[in-house]
Amino acid sequence: MKKPRAVLFDAYGTLFDVYSIALLAEQQFPGQGQRMATLWRDKQIEYTRLITTSNHGAHYRPFWELTQAALRYTIKAIEPRARTEWDAGGFEDKHRALMGQYRHLSGFPETRAVLTGLRERGLKTGILSNGDPEMLGISVRSAGLEALLDHVISVEPVRLFKTAPEAYALGPAATGVPASETLFVSSNSWDALAATWFGYQTLWVNRQNAPFEELGVLPHRIGHSLRDVLAYLDAA
Repeated sequence: MKKPRAVLFDAYGTLFDVYSIALLAEQQFPGQGQRMATLWRDKQIEYTRLITTSNHGAHYRPFWELTQAALRYTIKAIEPRARTEWDAGGFEDKHRALMGQYRHLSGFPETRAVLTGLRERGLKTGILSNGDPEMLGISVRSAGLEALLDHVISVEPVRLFKTAPEAYALGPAATGVPASETLFVSSNSWDALAATWFGYQTLWVNRQNAPFEELGVLPHRIGHSLRDVLAYLDAA
């Protein structure tokens, strides 16, 4: 493989901690915070797959809307009373507060240092995400990462979510660097697998010490934090 000339990151779960909302969720629904964070994330991704595989994206809705819908589902799954008493039970206020928190997710502690390291190495950097442009813009600005990213790429132009090949193709189109010379980084194993199939060099950030997908293909490297990106590049 050629040494990468660009590095693209998944955003949610990779640069931004989607489970950091568990603290507020715990305050809103005592004893259920971590369960809510996990179910919300799972349902959010399930909705992207449902839309992408149904009539080739004819039912596309922006990722922000799917995130809102997934949270409504999660609240109703955790608290059955919400199914009939949404307004009377104050669930709309809780929903609004959690969505507000999602707009400003915490970045992982090493994010800034790793992006700075890529800058120093002269590589092109970017995000390739299911998030819609406004949603991504707010997250990037909130984390103070604007100056460290050359590209913030949303799947919205193709109206298909990852793992559609059309979504992954947006990366080389934006950077001008072929997928084979681009390192794609994701903490989602399914995302790392699909990006490998597409032709990227891939690094899976396995923060949960989980097994990889059992489909006969592995990413080019498995790490446990974003710092492994720099180690991969220095060894290439």
